[in-house]
Amino acid sequence: MNINIRGSKVEITPAIKEYIEEKVGKIAKYFTSEDIKATVVCRVNGINQTVEVTVPATKMILRAEVTTKDLYDAIDRVSDKLERQIRKNKTRMNKKKGKDLIQEFTFTSEEETDIGSEEKIVKRKVISMKPMDEEEAILQMELIDHDFFVFRSALTDEINILYKRKDGDYGIIETK
Repeated sequence: MNINIRGSKVEITPAIKEYIEEKVGKIAKYFTSEDIKATVVCRVNGINQTVEVTVPATKMILRAEVTTKDLYDAIDRVSDKLERQIRKNKTRMNKKKGKDLIQEFTFTSEEETDIGSEEKIVKRKVISMKPMDEEEAILQMELIDHDFFVFRSALTDEINILYKRKDGDYGIIETK
């Protein structure tokens, strides 16, 4: 497993780097490919330490983020969170492997633009996506730990928005 570690407002010392590689490297046992790449970003905001891990794998993207007052505790919690996500969704992910209808979902190009403080939009992302069904979209949304997910429907080839409702169920907004 290849782990790319970056620090924002924090210096990544050799001890921190070794600890991250040890903890995040534990998830490599869940993947059959040795060519898995993980991106770890450590940020400091006041007294809070945030660790964000993103693992783009075939047909899915794993993502976890934890904020605590101790960096090492945040690293422990984020690696545990990733393992829980993998174990929780392991059967659904394995079931999806054999399906030829769903193509691999990856961000082929992503551009982030920070816009000045005069406008209300503070970040813009451009993504391209491949078709997937609703079940795959739910899995993707849970793996990246977001409240909504934009995807192209495999049935209608239209853009849909999947969102998590307050009652824990899901809703879909279909576009025409």
